[in-house]
Amino acid sequence: MSMMKRIAILLAVFSLLPLCVCGADEISVDEIVEEVLLEDDGTETVITQQQTHTARDEFIDRIVALGEKKFIAANGKAQRAHYASDIYVCKNFTVYLFKQNRDDFRMAEFPDTQLVIPNNLKAEKCKPYYYGMFWEDVPAEKGNPFYVAAQFLYDTSLSYDENLELAMEFMRNAQRGDYFQMSANYASGVGAHSAIMLAYDPETDEIHWMDSNMRGGKRNGIRYGYVQFDSVKSVEWWAKAFCHKKRGATIYRLRDDIVYKDDVE
Repeated sequence: MSMMKRIAILLAVFSLLPLCVCGADEISVDEIVEEVLLEDDGTETVITQQQTHTARDEFIDRIVALGEKKFIAANGKAQRAHYASDIYVCKNFTVYLFKQNRDDFRMAEFPDTQLVIPNNLKAEKCKPYYYGMFWEDVPAEKGNPFYVAAQFLYDTSLSYDENLELAMEFMRNAQRGDYFQMSANYASGVGAHSAIMLAYDPETDEIHWMDSNMRGGKRNGIRYGYVQFDSVKSVEWWAKAFCHKKRGATIYRLRDDIVYKDDVE
């Protein structure tokens, strides 16, 4: 075998071996994504995008992680959700997760203001709708980092089927970390409920979420509720829960300018 053939074989073998990444300890935790575009003439154009794990992402991650921790700690047992101080009441649970994790974060526009989460709007101010789907209108300059990303209100000028279709489209707006508020009438209960969305899966048309006290009951006159994490129901199931006259739902989403507190001090 000639020398040239031997060199060719060796080059072919080495080309199959994995490459060693030099300076790997200097690579950031940000994910590098390469998108290859095939041009009309057959040439390839590589577009490199850097996907950064933002402070907003970290805030949501911590909220979700604490929700999962509480779910695991409950171990499938109902928790007291009766008194105003009980964190396992539906809105109390979502507020608790927020408050336990907010101190490390701020809004870039208002770096000196602690983050707050609004209370539900009082019943008399919700009319002609029922209580439960609206938050108080707290401005961002006073610490509210949420905005209304989507909302469904039952429209009596439309048929039920038309309303249901709109309600389903509304639910498909759900994203990880969204705070969800509804006034519902369904198998699990009647009235206000709060949840935190984990994902919308377009392939199955399903919602993943976490919450507390959607399911529960009373013992000796005291309400107990179950903590749920990564529960899954169809978009239609959710829509039917609040697709009733005088009812509806709102998706509240964190602003994009969430930053670390230490970065703005």
